[in-house]
Amino acid sequence: MTAYSYQALDADGKTRKGVIDADSAKSARGLLRSQALVPLSVQALGAGQGLVAAGARRTKRVFNTTTRTIWTRQLAGLVSSGLPLERALASLADEAERPSERELVATLRSEVNGGTSFARALSQHPAEFADIYVAVIGAGEQSGNLGLVLERLADDLENQQALQAKLLGAALYPAIVSLVAVVIVLFLVTYVVPQVAHVFAGSKRALPLLTVIMIGISSFVRSYGWLMLTVAVMGTLGLRAALSNAPFRQKFDAAWLNLPLLGRMSRSYNSARFASTLAMLAASGVPILKALHAASQTLSNQAMRTDAEDALVLVREGAPLASALAQKKRFPGLLAMFARLGEQTGQLPVMLDRAAKQLGVEVQRRAMQLATLLEPLLIVAMGLVVMLIVLAVLMPIIQMNQLVK
Repeated sequence: MTAYSYQALDADGKTRKGVIDADSAKSARGLLRSQALVPLSVQALGAGQGLVAAGARRTKRVFNTTTRTIWTRQLAGLVSSGLPLERALASLADEAERPSERELVATLRSEVNGGTSFARALSQHPAEFADIYVAVIGAGEQSGNLGLVLERLADDLENQQALQAKLLGAALYPAIVSLVAVVIVLFLVTYVVPQVAHVFAGSKRALPLLTVIMIGISSFVRSYGWLMLTVAVMGTLGLRAALSNAPFRQKFDAAWLNLPLLGRMSRSYNSARFASTLAMLAASGVPILKALHAASQTLSNQAMRTDAEDALVLVREGAPLASALAQKKRFPGLLAMFARLGEQTGQLPVMLDRAAKQLGVEVQRRAMQLATLLEPLLIVAMGLVVMLIVLAVLMPIIQMNQLVK
């Protein structure tokens, strides 16, 4: 049977859209009429041109990171329970809340039902499923352990999402405090300080030095604030354009790794993703060279990605994985140590997974330490700036009161 997307009118004259399974377009129209629907259009979502047309009509991504993880976990549960893949996909299509998701899953089911491998069906939607995702599914199909591989894939996606959520949570509070501090300071400098300057403009008395400095800063910000903002925006856009240049991006990323705190966090975060992906692919039966290549693509730091590709060359030439990683100093020594233990014991995926977990814990610990350190520093810094502005406002008033007495 083939999946068909349809548009039809119900008894109330309202347009309904959905997906229906039928042997042919004629049968699909007959099924719609049996449901008291008047078919307006029926289009196959099957192999070949139907699949391409469905992909061409879909301009927005169906899955985000969270929904893809949930969908993978649901599929893993159904397949692991013994349900055939085609029936599992049909169940997920029926339970899909959004029409776009229902159409995508129905297309995958139709492809699988037509004899196409699940990995090949997924590869037709690169915007939804990355190459690593497809490679893991393909290895699971070839080994006959698709359910187990889906469980591992879902675990890996959940672990990555949990790590990203914790990093975001650690950075959220300092970011909010910084934003509030900037807004308060700008308000005081651009509104309150000019009012003070206006009040004391007719006074022939010399203003305190702090007040003079603050008035000068206020005048500069009011006169050149938009110019400074424009320069900042243009600088950001220029940096983004420069980062699209591969040599500059590699030098920038290499320099980033040398930063005292952020560099170590970036190194550990990238290494954790690399080790986790490599462990999952190796456990799924993907050849080590192919697994190394796929894992290297998860590295957002171009300098570390280059090192991973160099390690791939060394492994291809016969070097052990641990030795190849040990020669690349940008990777933590912990990763090479666990890789060596895995090669010696024949449990490379297990050891790489342990390395990924330890590196992930280290990233979380460092992020929490940095957030804990930044929170009081930002509050103290904001308090000092506000105190200086308040003193700049009060000192002339105190000076005038003393003159009156």
